[in-house]
Amino acid sequence: MSEWLGTPTLTAGRITLRPFTADDTADLAHVVGEPDRFRWSPGVPTDHATSHHFIATARADPESRVAFAVLDGEQLVGSTSFYDIDPSNLSVAIGYTFYTESAQGTIVNPVSKLLLLQHAFETAGAVRVVWHTNENNTQSRAAIAKLGATFEGLLRKHRRFGDGWRTTAQYAMTDDDWPTVKAALRERIAALT
Repeated sequence: MSEWLGTPTLTAGRITLRPFTADDTADLAHVVGEPDRFRWSPGVPTDHATSHHFIATARADPESRVAFAVLDGEQLVGSTSFYDIDPSNLSVAIGYTFYTESAQGTIVNPVSKLLLLQHAFETAGAVRVVWHTNENNTQSRAAIAKLGATFEGLLRKHRRFGDGWRTTAQYAMTDDDWPTVKAALRERIAALT
């Protein structure tokens, strides 16, 4: 487990983020209905085998990644993670996020991100949170910007992607941004409930 961030269970209302267990394999295998929606996010599980691999990989190195099952009530509706955990610089990335189609556009993502950001900034004392996404993933880029993260630029040939390389759009938020972002996220969540 990451000593700095820990492996918490985070809850607000009906939304819970908890560390994955092997028992989540079957439920996670059914989260993605149409795999093409995740063409910019390789590795999103689409069946039992890829679900098992996703969870095993996510749990393999808890010092560099803490993966969460995202539940809406009792139903597993997706996943999100802390990764690139850097305790010496009080920095962490949020990513590996995907949700079932019925959860998109609901309170699930804003509440999940509020929980993760509160934990990072207020509990762990982070000074910087980063997001990475494919430069062509307009849906992800819009969702990250809507959270209040600042676009910092493009990282060329940043990650392997299929048979080639991905240019990554990088966004970040600092502890100085957090009070304003927190208030805006709470207003957004209130408007969705």
